[in-house]
Amino acid sequence: VQLQASGGGLVQAGGSLRLSCEASTHTFAQYTMAWFRQAPGKEREFVALISWTGSSTYYSDSVKGRFAISRDNSENKVYLQMNKLRPEDTAVYYCAQASSPQAIAVGDSQYNYWGQGTLVTVSS
Repeated sequence: VQLQASGGGLVQAGGSLRLSCEASTHTFAQYTMAWFRQAPGKEREFVALISWTGSSTYYSDSVKGRFAISRDNSENKVYLQMNKLRPEDTAVYYCAQASSPQAIAVGDSQYNYWGQGTLVTVSS
């Protein structure tokens, strides 16, 4: 499985970005997908996840109400719409696929396939 993330960039505080992640797998629709991020000097942290059908989503408290995760199983893609961005959202964002079919988890150890990361920089 290969995950290709894109959509990062430089944006002013209060702005928006949409991240995309495309998976090269025939079983995409069976797995929970998630976004994580890692800021400079900090550990990687959970951002959002979406269940295999897209019917369930879960967000970290820091992004709840500002970010929205979605997926298109017909195109093997997962998205992260980021609104009202803040300087503290600056990080490399990674998409990830859960290790087990239909598992839902927020810990990064529960994800075994990772994209290469896309950098989001929010200026104040």
